[in-house]
Amino acid sequence: MIFANLESLKIAIIVGPKGPSSGINSKTPTVFSCRPTQLPAKAGALPPPVLQRKWKGMENLMFVYCSCKVIWTVLVTILGYASSLPVGDDSICTAEELAKYRIIFIGKWSQTAFPKQYPLYRPPAQWSSLLGVTHSPDYSMWKKNEYASNGVRDFAEKGEAWALMKEIEEAGEKIQSVHGIFSAPAITSGTGQTSTELEVHPRHPLVSFVVRIVPSPDWFVGIDSLNLCEGDRWMDEVSVDLYPYDAGTDSGFTFSSPNFATIPQETVQEITCSSPSHPANSFYYPKLKILPPIAQVTMVKLKKSQLGLSAPYINLPAKSNEIIDSVSETPLDCEVSQWSSWGLCRGVCRETGTKIRTRFVLLQPANNGMPCPNLDEETPCEPENCV
Repeated sequence: MIFANLESLKIAIIVGPKGPSSGINSKTPTVFSCRPTQLPAKAGALPPPVLQRKWKGMENLMFVYCSCKVIWTVLVTILGYASSLPVGDDSICTAEELAKYRIIFIGKWSQTAFPKQYPLYRPPAQWSSLLGVTHSPDYSMWKKNEYASNGVRDFAEKGEAWALMKEIEEAGEKIQSVHGIFSAPAITSGTGQTSTELEVHPRHPLVSFVVRIVPSPDWFVGIDSLNLCEGDRWMDEVSVDLYPYDAGTDSGFTFSSPNFATIPQETVQEITCSSPSHPANSFYYPKLKILPPIAQVTMVKLKKSQLGLSAPYINLPAKSNEIIDSVSETPLDCEVSQWSSWGLCRGVCRETGTKIRTRFVLLQPANNGMPCPNLDEETPCEPENCV
């Protein structure tokens, strides 16, 4: 930075009641000079030429200090402002009006697609109510690889929505990042569908929601910050396949695992056919490359003539809320226990006898999976304690 006249340079810094940090919000700017305007009162004790040289050096040092302070303040202000802007032009929605959508959640959790430990009773496979929010980029309901909030934990573990709704309302009041909350009824089976309407705003074009997998330790499906706006227009229709997530707050491996809190809490993670890598995991299918989607969500933009009308169900039989399952069958191999110890040797004294060991079925095969092997085995032996 080059200044033509160091003697006359003055730098104006806009400050608030608490100093430079208040920056652009101040209403009473104060002008600071980077050099003193007169010599100190006791300076006359030195000869004028010496005094002028010393004072000139002090003046230059004060100028350098003041300049650095001003530059730092300006940089902090610019960076702080820039950090609040959307990242990239693609994230800026310039649509001129609100938009309404019909959101349709379809459960695909069938015994055909997920045969391992499929819950048939106490309780059978089902879905909780759907709880969602339309919001701006400043808010996040949940996010992969981050810690779940207390509200998400309560919803994922117990299906209780009060804490999560309170978190959403507080975010809307403090940073005005929430446009609206929406919900849809629960589904009483693993396959079925539910729907509701939602409204998005150009400043709040993102959609997030969660649905709990019932029964489960802390597993759920959902969407994190799906943008329904493309530049200056709203998307007409969006469909997303959904896969299970672990909230990181309970350590159970199976659908019916007892409550066992994860301490310390872990981050939200996607459950896959190989992770967690444990044979007891209800979603552990080592022969698959990827799990089939356990659910699907579709959002359809409503025309003005459709507002308030109920949405037609998709692929529904005439007299049921069951979805016709079109996913490929997931093969499930038979699983058996370890061999028992060998039994007593049976036979006539001084002749070769036999002894037997057994095992039992842990998991029956399904969907053309590997059949169960023999459950008993015998081997020759010499009878003991013969007279």
